[in-house]
Order: sequence, then structure tokens, then C-alpha cells
Amino acid sequence: MNILYEDNHLLVAVKPCGIPTQPAPHGGESLEERLKEHIRIRDQKKGNVFLHAIHRLDKQASGIVIFAKSQKALSRLQESIRQKACKKIYRATVAGTLSQKEATLIHFLVHADHKAIVAPKHPDTKKCILHYKVLEEKEGTTLLEIHLETGRYHQIRCQLAAIGHPIVGDVKYGSTRTFPQGGIALQHFHMEIEHPTKKELLILQLPETT
Repeated sequence: MNILYEDNHLLVAVKPCGIPTQPAPHGGESLEERLKEHIRIRDQKKGNVFLHAIHRLDKQASGIVIFAKSQKALSRLQESIRQKACKKIYRATVAGTLSQKEATLIHFLVHADHKAIVAPKHPDTKKCILHYKVLEEKEGTTLLEIHLETGRYHQIRCQLAAIGHPIVGDVKYGSTRTFPQGGIALQHFHMEIEHPTKKELLILQLPETT
């Protein structure tokens, strides 16, 4: 288990590509279930282990996920997410070279068949906003830092594909490149949120080599 931080109230782990954050309705392995089993064995617990993700990452993406270890922590952390009292930074490697080194993308999306689709603005669309800046250009790809203003389903994947720069490995949104680690080259890299009991700012970040 790649655990970044843990105390009595929360656990922060790194989700690899290709595994869902939480169990799907049809069953199957998930990061949440893996962690529950890890805690059960490590702490020699009998009965159920309370562990609940406060946010999700796409199955094909990787990066930071926070889990609550108590009901109090869960309600407080979920409220922070609802109030947008947290900061999330993503990194994505995309195809090609972007003409603008920093920009804001605004699109209107609809969702169908487990996919986000850019559409003209109408009552059924959802406005999506993200900000990006170029970190590195290498071998026909570009590494981006991404800040979200909205958190829609597949938002980052769809918006980057819409400007002609799909995320490496993201075949669903038009990528013709494979990602060596499997999944897609999208990573939840950095997160800041108030600790649910200490009321201190918790700053979480992956190592640069992850």
C-alpha cells in the first residue's frame, strides 16, 4: 500500500492506474477494499473496518485519494469538498505542443454512454472551467499542471481532447499513444484541505518521480 499520510481520522493513499477508487455496483477490486484489508491485517481487527473515500479519481487515472477513518472525519471532509474549501492540482501529459503556455478552458458538456461530450450551451449542458500551464515539452508530448474550477465527470479528459491534445493513453478521448504504466497519463498530484479535527491545513503532494 502506497500510503502518504495516516492518523486516527484519515488515511491518504496513492491510487494506481486501472483500479477504481471505490467498489463498483457489479463488484470487483477497488483501492478502498484493498486498504480495508490492509488495515484489518495490520491492526488485527475483527469485524468491519470503517474507511470511506471522500472523493474519487477516474479508474484510469492515478494519484492522491483521501479516506475518512471515522464518521466525524467523513462528514467534515465531505463538507470541505462541497464548499470547495480545498485545493486540487492535477498533472497530465498530453499529445502535441500547445500554442498557449497558460490558458483557461471553458466548455459546456453533456454526458452520455459513460463519456463527456462538448456541446453548444443549452439547459442540459454543464459549464466546465479549468486552468492549465505548461511545465515541460518532450518528444511530441507536453506535461501540464491543471487547476479545476469545476469538477465534472471526465472534465479534464474531455476538455483537453476538445482542443486537440488528448491525454496520453486516453483512447476513449482520441489518444493514439499508449501510456507505459497502463491507464492514462492523468495524476492527482497535489491537494490541500483542512484536517477534520486538528483544524490545520493538510498539504499533500506526490514525489516528483511518482
